[in-house]
Amino acid sequence: MPRQFIQKFLTKNKFIAYALAVCFLIVTILLGISIGTVSVPVLSIIHIIGSNLFPFLSIGEMDAMHETIVISIRLPRVILAGLVGAALAIAGAAFQGLLRNPLADPYTLGVSSGASVGAVMTLFFHISIPFIGSFTLPLLSVFCAFITIMIVLAFARKIDRSMRVETIILTGIIFSSFLGAVISLMIALTGEELRQIIGWLLGSVSMRGWDYIKIFLPFFVLGAAILAFNGKELNAMSFGEERAQHLGVNVAKRKMIVLLAGSILTGAAVAVSGTIGFVGLVIPHLTRLIWGPDHTHLLPLSILTGSGFLILADLVARTIISPVELPIGVITALIGAPVFAVILMKRRSERSG
Repeated sequence: MPRQFIQKFLTKNKFIAYALAVCFLIVTILLGISIGTVSVPVLSIIHIIGSNLFPFLSIGEMDAMHETIVISIRLPRVILAGLVGAALAIAGAAFQGLLRNPLADPYTLGVSSGASVGAVMTLFFHISIPFIGSFTLPLLSVFCAFITIMIVLAFARKIDRSMRVETIILTGIIFSSFLGAVISLMIALTGEELRQIIGWLLGSVSMRGWDYIKIFLPFFVLGAAILAFNGKELNAMSFGEERAQHLGVNVAKRKMIVLLAGSILTGAAVAVSGTIGFVGLVIPHLTRLIWGPDHTHLLPLSILTGSGFLILADLVARTIISPVELPIGVITALIGAPVFAVILMKRRSERSG
């Protein structure tokens, strides 16, 4: 009853829902920048960021060491973690709405593994597309992510003409395992050259810097904008494809658009941070439970909560056994795997009941 009351209240009062999500994100950003080997006071963080954004409003002297830590090390790391978390969360929310299943996300559908193969191949063969340069890595990751989801859907259709969601997800998990083996094979064949990629594949935003944000940001804006503009269509498709067609939705076209946008977000995220699982599963599911299933609000709220969640996960990863850093994918998996199991058991009990 308390959860249902809270959900009903927040569903009717979207301003409060957005305010809470924004406050959560701001708090996580400040914590992510403040906490570390050297603690930086929150007021100093606000002063440093404000002075760099608005030099003409600078008041008082700044600690040079704190400024270096904030601007050059922690702020870009926190921003990148936030953008990656937002991308994976909105992609997961869109996939779950499209396939009408809370178990769907870029990780379980094999999209993340496909993007990882594209990234590793780019590094393995030293691929660089002329006139694109540093954008080669995310572009090939996006391409491989999209090809993977297309193959998964085609294979699932061959197995089950009715294209049940369970079949699609199981097919995605099979392809994810296969592509993981391909990546392991490439790493084994290259010896020492790509051993560092093992750590990258577990997921990390460490030592990425502003250049990675510049690479990732255009893909994030494009993918998130496409999904946001398809919120109403996702609402219609969440009731079934036949119902959506009766409501005037071009289902085949919209499905391809959503899958492409999700692949853009996932591929670019994997290119800059490695494979980070379960964010696209946990965050949209919890957001839907708290704030309702309306995709016109679910998608932006997933961006805010997914961003804050991954910033917190990165903070835990780099401080829990400091000075050693854990891969961020380990933290998200420790949280996400039990949630995945709970959702699976809940769906099974609902069917048997």
